[in-house]
Amino acid sequence: MSTPKPVLVVAGIGAGGGTGAAAARAFAKEGYTIALIGRRVGETLLEELKNSGADATTFPVSSYEYASIQSAFENIRSQYPSPQYSIRAAVYNVAHGVWKPFLDVTPEDIKGVTQVNVEGAFAFAHEVITEFKKNEIDPTTGKRGVLIFTGATSSIRGNVTTSAFSAGKFALRALSQSLAKEFGKQNIHVAHAIIDGGISTPLSREYRKNPEWEQNEDVRLSPEAIASSYIHLAKQERSAWTWELDLRPAHEKW
Repeated sequence: MSTPKPVLVVAGIGAGGGTGAAAARAFAKEGYTIALIGRRVGETLLEELKNSGADATTFPVSSYEYASIQSAFENIRSQYPSPQYSIRAAVYNVAHGVWKPFLDVTPEDIKGVTQVNVEGAFAFAHEVITEFKKNEIDPTTGKRGVLIFTGATSSIRGNVTTSAFSAGKFALRALSQSLAKEFGKQNIHVAHAIIDGGISTPLSREYRKNPEWEQNEDVRLSPEAIASSYIHLAKQERSAWTWELDLRPAHEKW
């Protein structure tokens, strides 16, 4: 019987120049089939992955409501059915940015933060872990799969304009820790990555307009370096798993 082809499901691609897209590229190089979930899943990234020889498909969602995530996974299972394929890795890279004073936070802000960090994260994790439980234990890593959540500095501390953003990120971190403890016993690896600092993306470079910052790897993160750490998590053996990484540039002071 042939070995199922491993599938990475990554949610949160954005404009295609950040962490989610970098993770897709990195896992594709490791031989994974790539399933892309997002509200904005650009054809440019999909074309790039296919041109590199990867098997990749986009699964657009209108929101991160529970039903939307469920529907996306139904389509993924249809596109990449068992036993030919098996979901072996997943990255939840979705964020909803709200940076404003507490009294300026709106009900819509709260709804957006909650949908992404609680409802969507729960739905994504539920679908992924359900699939992982069907997998045989990998003889090299000793795991059935790895689920990685992308966090932020606000996952562990609040600040003057992060009341809503931090509340969501705290929830996401707590979910990841709870799942790590509950499902580690079933050889399912759940990890959380604190991204501590600015990431060099096309959007951030356009916003900052600071070539010195862009070129100085001591003061900013690169999506590719973050993705490399995610590959490291996926390859960790069961006798020494990491639950949480704190990824920051060398000169970051936070």
